[in-house]
Amino acid sequence: MCCAPAPAGRPRFDIGDIVRRHRAALAAQQRLSVAQRRVLSAIGLCRTAALGGHIDLCRRCELLWPAFNSCRNRHCPKCQALAQERWIAARAARLLPVPHFHVVFTLPSELRSLARYRPAEIYGALFAAASETLLELGTTRLKARLAVTLVLHTWSRELRLHPHVHAIVTAGGLATDGSRWNACSDKYLMPVRMMGALLRGKMMAALRTLQRAGSFDGFEALADPEGFERLMSRLAATSWLVYAKRPLREVSHVLAYLGRYTHRVAIANSRLLDVTDRSVTFRTRHHDTATLSPVEFLRRFVQHVLPDGLRKIRHYGLYSATAARPAGALALARSLLPALPASGSTDGQRRSVAASWQQRLRELTGRDVRLCPKCLGPLLHVRLRSSLPRAPPHRWAA
Repeated sequence: MCCAPAPAGRPRFDIGDIVRRHRAALAAQQRLSVAQRRVLSAIGLCRTAALGGHIDLCRRCELLWPAFNSCRNRHCPKCQALAQERWIAARAARLLPVPHFHVVFTLPSELRSLARYRPAEIYGALFAAASETLLELGTTRLKARLAVTLVLHTWSRELRLHPHVHAIVTAGGLATDGSRWNACSDKYLMPVRMMGALLRGKMMAALRTLQRAGSFDGFEALADPEGFERLMSRLAATSWLVYAKRPLREVSHVLAYLGRYTHRVAIANSRLLDVTDRSVTFRTRHHDTATLSPVEFLRRFVQHVLPDGLRKIRHYGLYSATAARPAGALALARSLLPALPASGSTDGQRRSVAASWQQRLRELTGRDVRLCPKCLGPLLHVRLRSSLPRAPPHRWAA
């Protein structure tokens, strides 16, 4: 009887190993929130014997293959592929067969420390300001109701705090009187400077509302009675960055593009180049790299843990839940547009919504987990209970 090697293509290093070795040192240096502690615990236990799992046994060639359960935490770099595919498949039925723009709204650096202090409030205000900016300009400039999906990212490639929202926006919308589809130019959606100015005004209004409600009480930088007004003055003098890319024309391209952003976490295992007890080296942009101490690496990582209950993907306009009802505005807009071909890529996406995780994994990786990777014989699954010692697996370490 033999044990199988690690699957080809598996990353050499694992963030879970860094968490298990250096979490205590991080906790000794800074206070971790409940959400951050929960995420670190999940990542540290992910795909280890502590969570249970099963052994795949091939009776034909006697291959023995251990597989431990995943934590399924939304911040875990190893647990997003299937969740992402399920989400994309479910969203395929809602996407309209029109070009979509990609717009990015970035929070200015002056608000990053405040976002770290009150993430739920600041990110919620950013969602509201970005969506209202798009929908209002759609109404005033295009006389139409746009369809919008927003995805929150909080990191830069160096893992620094860099909150921004990716928006996927239809190139046009349902006319305000519901009589037709109003398409916009394929060169630009709306002037980015206008979007930036409107975003700034809405965010500043939201910040004043939060200040009056006492949301920023205890924030040291605003302890001075004039501190908040000084912050407002700096924000008013800042040009807020809004970036828009050329539209994606095919629905299949929109789906693939969404997949790059919806379930992405701050860093993937594949970006780790070298991990030692003293340093972590990872890829940043292009061929550049960054090297940090393991504790600093974890410190940067946990600042991107979102508060419990905060939704990082939100839908507005024609893509909102209300508009997507059977007799809602989304159905009306679809009826005014040319239908997709019956063999379009979205049909396959719709069929995969009901597919099992084994089938989806086969579509993603080309591997059928029900068959032996060595002789392609059927595998026998032997369940492992999670009552094993809560420690990383040593016997099956790759």
